[in-house]
Amino acid sequence: MGKLIWHELSRYISLTASVYAVWASFWGFFFRKFFWDFIGGILRSPGGLQPSPKFAIFITVIVKFPIVQIATMALGFVMVALEYPLPILKGTAIQRSIALRVVLLIMQAAGTVLFYQGTNAALWSLIAAMFYIRALALREKMEAAIRNKGRVGEA
Repeated sequence: MGKLIWHELSRYISLTASVYAVWASFWGFFFRKFFWDFIGGILRSPGGLQPSPKFAIFITVIVKFPIVQIATMALGFVMVALEYPLPILKGTAIQRSIALRVVLLIMQAAGTVLFYQGTNAALWSLIAAMFYIRALALREKMEAAIRNKGRVGEA
């Protein structure tokens, strides 16, 4: 049996979660719903559950103006560009950084958990971040970093 390469597993999960985040953000433009609106909501006879006035800022940036969806879609595209590297990013320090990916995945999860369509993307982004943290704990190096060892200033 072989040894599990944690950063490769998390790369595939992160790529899937990021594509899902872009897709969920797309649907979030058309069906705008703040996911956590049921917390502290007011139940009205005609109209159902109304969100609490304490969450007015979230209603503004998710339902009235889809700012969270736009930011999440942009971050999802950045993650796809890192995980399935664009030719301009291939072999750069940004593309090889596992710690940067962990931070971006946690930011992606924090954004996608706010709107209804992005909850699965948030879950898988956190799972990918945990696997990347495991790869960092095992001091794994990406294949591009191993190939570039000892090279200075070569393009």
